Order: sequence, then C-alpha cells, then structure tokens
Amino acid sequence: MSKRTLNILSECIPIFTMLQDENRQQILMFLFDEKELSVTELTERLSLSRPAVSHHLKLLLESNLVSVTKNGKERIYRLNLAAAVKQLKTLLASLENDMNTTLS
Repeated sequence: MSKRTLNILSECIPIFTMLQDENRQQILMFLFDEKELSVTELTERLSLSRPAVSHHLKLLLESNLVSVTKNGKERIYRLNLAAAVKQLKTLLASLENDMNTTLS
C-alpha cells in the first residue's frame, strides 16, 4: 500500500469510527429516509434516551456527517455526507491505483 493511500486511510478513520456504532447508523438511516429530523423525532424512533441521542448527534456533527439548524427551540438535523463520500471515493481510487500498480 502506498504512503499516499495510508495517509488517505488515516484521514478516513474518523468516518469509520462514527459508522461502527449501530445507534449512529440508525440515526443516519432515519435522516436519509426523512431528510431532516429533530432530536425529539429521533428519540421517538430510537430506543435511546434523549441525552444519548443528543450525544450521538454531537459526535456526528463534530465529524461533519450531519448538519444542524435551529427552528425555535428545536434543533433540526440533516445528513451532510458530501465531504465524507468524496474522501471515501478518494481512498477507493488510491487503493485501485495501488492494486493496478502492483499487478503491472
């Protein structure tokens, strides 16, 4: 594996870390299906307490996998996957390049 690929892989680790948790996976799936949801709406759909849902959303927000806007007292969350998808595509392209170079 090339040094470039290893560097890209290292940059992707926070994405993989966020996606390994089943609760965060569920949150992302709900947001994918519904486009946007409040903490209250997510809490109703998950078998987690409101503080637990808020904690997972905070981690997803810090990792730039979701975005948030305020609507009155509610915070509305949406998916924000463009940067993560771009980063993962870059990793895949680099891995494919390494494989093609190795096989040549």
